[in-house]
Amino acid sequence: MAINNKDPERALTEQVVASFANTPDERLRTLMQALVRHMHAFVREVEPTESEWMSAIRFLTDTGKMCDDLVRQEFILLSDTLGVSMLVDAINHRLATGATDTTVFGPFYIRGMPERAYGENIALSPGTPALVHGRVLSTDGKPIADAVLDVWQTAENGMYSGQDTEQPHGNLRGRFRTDAEGRYAISTIVPVSYPIPTDGPVGRMLNATGRHPWRPAHLHFMIDAPGHRTLVTHVFDREDTYLDSDAVFGVKPSLLVDYRERPADHELARRFGFDGPFREARYDFVLDRSA
Repeated sequence: MAINNKDPERALTEQVVASFANTPDERLRTLMQALVRHMHAFVREVEPTESEWMSAIRFLTDTGKMCDDLVRQEFILLSDTLGVSMLVDAINHRLATGATDTTVFGPFYIRGMPERAYGENIALSPGTPALVHGRVLSTDGKPIADAVLDVWQTAENGMYSGQDTEQPHGNLRGRFRTDAEGRYAISTIVPVSYPIPTDGPVGRMLNATGRHPWRPAHLHFMIDAPGHRTLVTHVFDREDTYLDSDAVFGVKPSLLVDYRERPADHELARRFGFDGPFREARYDFVLDRSA
């Protein structure tokens, strides 16, 4: 490799890029060489001091230390707050197929939550009672039977079970299945807006840059069905204050719902066991077929 003697800084970049030239996996080679080019370009642009470089190293080290094996994933939170998660999402869902819009996965998913019956209540903590229901369809409009909807949301204190160790196991979480007509129903509480955790390096970054940590009220869904692409999305409360300034940039207009007031004598109250006034939200999900 010819050495660029006129520009030793760019020569270093070229040397590091070339060191990956014999990587057997072509995709890995592309990723590593592009990473080096962009990281070196960033360093040349901002010209960090050695003290700033060490601060960045400590920041990433602290980010790793905040991660656990249950529910806290500070690196996902960092990716979310930098808009990287939503950019990856956009790149991987460019085609307008008529399927429901996707959004960020988030850092608070827990595998293996309880299987729930149609309409079962997932709320083991106080809140405004709500029924969320609708259908799961394919892009041709046909209902999808036995689709699995993995659902999770925060309690009224703005924290997820697992994150908040005082909440009962499985609170506001569960796995539902659609019936033969593609219908699902979830008894829960109205979600609330909440701040993402600010007790770690991501919180320090938001504070230092004058950004707020709030997310608009939403219900998480991860939906699987044979022959279809997995859908990861949220359903947002249309009345929430933070829709236009979501800390993780995850809001899409097509994902907004209304939580409408319903009286205690409403037909749905009798069917799903509500003993007082409640809110109703309806949303139909459309899954894209697998390639």
